[in-house]
Amino acid sequence: MPELPEVETIKNTLKQFVLNKTIEKVDVFWPNIVKVPDDVEQFKHILRGQTIRDIKRKGKFLLFQLDDFVLVSHLRMEGKYSVHQSSEPVKKHTHVIFAFTNGEELRYNDVRKFGTMHVFKKGEERKEKPLIQLGPDPFDKDFTFSYFYEKLKKTDRVIKSALLDQTIVAGLGNIYVDETLFKAGVHPLKKASKLTKKEVQAIQREAIATLAKAVEQGGTTIRSYVNGQGDMGMFQQELFVYGQENQACKNCGKPIVKMKIGGRGTHLCVSCQKS
Repeated sequence: MPELPEVETIKNTLKQFVLNKTIEKVDVFWPNIVKVPDDVEQFKHILRGQTIRDIKRKGKFLLFQLDDFVLVSHLRMEGKYSVHQSSEPVKKHTHVIFAFTNGEELRYNDVRKFGTMHVFKKGEERKEKPLIQLGPDPFDKDFTFSYFYEKLKKTDRVIKSALLDQTIVAGLGNIYVDETLFKAGVHPLKKASKLTKKEVQAIQREAIATLAKAVEQGGTTIRSYVNGQGDMGMFQQELFVYGQENQACKNCGKPIVKMKIGGRGTHLCVSCQKS
């Protein structure tokens, strides 16, 4: 699943190709992707004639800022956007096509069909699900130490599971949680409520630093992730623990271990992450 750095990279790439393009028509080939409005024909109608003025991001969601509406899009596991000339063949698993007045098309492709799209009137998008459920973005000013510490103190879950909870902090996923906890020196099975202030500070600091570094590198290429231009991210070359099972820890040389926590594959160094 694309996480915050991948979605940020997709956002920045798409902005180069779709800003100030006007939607002439919308074709939807898999209606289940459209969640709001619940009528696909209405979805197509309200987007017709709208111009993409900006693209923003909240957690793992893309927010297409139109004239009067905001299209909130989640890519889930395999969703991808790409820009084509209308004359180009349409690939298999293309489920939504936004045709522009200039003859280009923004196409949404999703092998697993897990992606979602919601359209709201401008100003309403953050007052409704799914965005209203999200905690602050790690780069937001609201992601303060006091906020983070109090949230963690109130949960009985282990820190790995707490960091994956998008209502606490938006945008972190499996890859970056593993990397963050390794760099902070915190064992993923430690109860979030038992963390010291120093440990919470380290987790907050390393989460922001790790995500910022990943954004610089264009995200991480795991399986099929690519950005809006088809380019692969390069942060996989910076990974310390994720996907490094049985390889030597870059800090101490001990083998990286993989375990299941909350149903998620979790990578760690038991020597460097003792606390």
